[in-house]
Amino acid sequence: MTSPEMLVDAGLELGEGARWLGDRWVVVDILDGALYEVSPGPGAALTPLLRTGGEPLGAVAPLLDRPGHWLAAVGEGVAVLRPDGTAHWLARPEAGKSVRCRMNDGVVDPAGRFWAGSMAYDGTPGAGSLYRVDPDGTVVTALNGVTVANGPAFSPDGTRLYLADSARGVISAYPLDPPTGALGAPEPLIRLDSGSPDGMTVDDEGFLWTAVWGESRVLRVSPYGEVDRVVRLPCRQPSSVAIGGRDGTRLLVTSARYGLTDPAPADGALWTCDAGVTAPPARAAVLSRYPG
Repeated sequence: MTSPEMLVDAGLELGEGARWLGDRWVVVDILDGALYEVSPGPGAALTPLLRTGGEPLGAVAPLLDRPGHWLAAVGEGVAVLRPDGTAHWLARPEAGKSVRCRMNDGVVDPAGRFWAGSMAYDGTPGAGSLYRVDPDGTVVTALNGVTVANGPAFSPDGTRLYLADSARGVISAYPLDPPTGALGAPEPLIRLDSGSPDGMTVDDEGFLWTAVWGESRVLRVSPYGEVDRVVRLPCRQPSSVAIGGRDGTRLLVTSARYGLTDPAPADGALWTCDAGVTAPPARAAVLSRYPG
């Protein structure tokens, strides 16, 4: 594996949501409510795709058969974002909670369902949740009692969901029933002694990759919880990972300047190196009844 190189000096406040769409990367700047496209070749730069008008944008998934439309974990819930950034809300389950919460990371499973987590702005323990968006547009509460929900990610066969609770330093594995989306009882996959597991992806060999916030590293973890590889980075707060690029084996890592009193150019940049393995492109979300 090659050493990580800066792909873009992006200056992202809270870069997250790295996804490979098959021909380009997309990333978000959460608190700025911005979605960017990043070309995979030399001279890469951030190209704005949309802004939410002040709503924090946790993550997006392309909407099947609707170019330029995204199913998004945004603000206090889940919405379809149109190309101009306007939203059609499916649900706002975080509205009205006893503490102020927002949506965080989210991704599509092999069956086309969108899963997205949430967290309290002040990190209140147990205030976050995990939601599942079924193809008919119904938003279902899959889990409660999470502090900072990150990921999720899925095994290649769709029978296992991985979810990080970043504040607790643990990644758990949940049995998943592919036809229904029902979750079984979790087992801890890995618990970190330092740093926080953040954005994740699973490669074609079934290994989980996770950014480790606060520890300048990315881990590749086996399905049995063993650390297989460590990627060291110059940035202090790696925040999400994706695998793709023109050769299919590039690891993209987002980072963040958020909370740093002395951010350097490395913090908030996008980083890339050879992962030595491929992964599926980000899946499109399925909505059988498009809301307009």
